[in-house]
Amino acid sequence: MVEELTFGYSPCPNDTFMFNAIAGGDVGVTGYRMTPLLTDVESLNDLAMEGILDVTKLSFYAWLKAKDRYRLLSSGAAMGFGCGPVLIAKKALRKTEIRHCRVVLPGRWTTAHLLFRLWAPGARQGRFTTYDRIFGELASGRADCGVIIHESRFTFEAAGFVPVVDLGAWWEEKTGLPIPLGGIAANKRLGDPLIDQIDTAVKQSIRRAMAHPEETMPYIRRYAQEMDEKVLQAHIQTFVNDFSLALPAQGRRAIETLEGMARDAGAL
Repeated sequence: MVEELTFGYSPCPNDTFMFNAIAGGDVGVTGYRMTPLLTDVESLNDLAMEGILDVTKLSFYAWLKAKDRYRLLSSGAAMGFGCGPVLIAKKALRKTEIRHCRVVLPGRWTTAHLLFRLWAPGARQGRFTTYDRIFGELASGRADCGVIIHESRFTFEAAGFVPVVDLGAWWEEKTGLPIPLGGIAANKRLGDPLIDQIDTAVKQSIRRAMAHPEETMPYIRRYAQEMDEKVLQAHIQTFVNDFSLALPAQGRRAIETLEGMARDAGAL
């Protein structure tokens, strides 16, 4: 009898690229069927807080809150240099103005929200929506500035917005470390032997995608918000890298640094 393992990840190109082989059944864990659930990252963060999914993508900020329930895998991370969230607006803003601005953010437990909070601790008018609605909130005038993630970092200028601050660049300058955005974690109730097998399957899926990227494109296009080929490729190349295959000591140090800064700021 085959048992089911629920596996939550986002419909963004980096995730559908990495997990195409798992979704197609080409890679998996013997004796188990890995059933994907694709939804936005903040919904995944909320599910992780309740310990619902067996395996899930989640923001590192969310994992810091849920790590009593979930073990972080060594593979599948969204981490690196030059890949952080960006605060944007319809017009140029100075940092001193942010405390009086209406800010829209892509989820309470996203690393993007935590980085913004660390950069602008005096901001008091933040509210949350899904990442794909940030442009609309700014264009309508319901928000003065917003933090964007995912493919939006490649399209915001064409959409008529300007950068206020690259929060990833700010993090890199402050710490000298890669930006820890999100990772894959497995529910501790599964036990370490099974979690180790899941970790291996995730790594195999990523390696296959890197070796045969053309195989992943139908799955990526089924869910992509942005269909431009150059944007899709830029997204994948930015968020899928050596940190995705295995977290080195530098990557774990980045997560520990994020946790320390969050605790110092009262965000944990």
